Amino acid sequence: MSICKLGPMTSFLNAAANEIEVSKNFNNHHWICKGKRSLAIAVTLLQQNEIIAIPTDTIYGLAGIVSSTSSIEKLYEIKNRDKDKPLSISISNVNDIKKWGVVDHLPQDLLPLILPGPITIILKRTPALNPALNPNHDTVGIRIPYFKFINCISAIVGPLALTSANLSNEASCLYASEFENLWPMLGGIFYDSTKFGKSHSKLRKGSTIVDLSKPGYYKIVRAGVRVNGICSILTKFGLQKCFN
Repeated sequence: MSICKLGPMTSFLNAAANEIEVSKNFNNHHWICKGKRSLAIAVTLLQQNEIIAIPTDTIYGLAGIVSSTSSIEKLYEIKNRDKDKPLSISISNVNDIKKWGVVDHLPQDLLPLILPGPITIILKRTPALNPALNPNHDTVGIRIPYFKFINCISAIVGPLALTSANLSNEASCLYASEFENLWPMLGGIFYDSTKFGKSHSKLRKGSTIVDLSKPGYYKIVRAGVRVNGICSILTKFGLQKCFN
């Protein structure tokens, strides 16, 4: 059974709150992205409306629960982010995209081909999203990272409000040490052990952001990882590049 399922997680979730309290006494809120124990801790922190730092398939992210308005507000405070600058959401499954974004106009087989992966798609938002998330925008950016740990978290708690782990207008980060100034404001920092000591400079561009909200067209909002391959796929599906 998948570690993403809530049932097998019950005992770990029961223990997580105690471990979090103990960690506060030692000022140690760092965990490795591995197994049910650390997954339960991440879930519990988020359910306590904490913000966590977590690696993705590209750059490090800061995450809170979309359904929690206080978590959304805390994300903006930590980032010192312009309140009108929208947050993306991270979900666990391609089939769930239609819950949060309008996909009726897209070719049927497109989304499973490009996701999960280093791409953020912008779609018209659905009423199911928390109105406090990007209230002045009728669209939403949706991510499904190619990284099992974060996807398991969102499978349990629901969509995550996700933004890069750095102060606004500063460089994106690949390693937790690069945003050490933010650690005191975070509930937990999680590490991908497979990246220790390795160079992943290409990932620092972040995900490619593509607007798919206009039927028949796509627009590259940010040229990030694998942008050329993504454009090639979109063109093969008959979508025209929009420059406006």
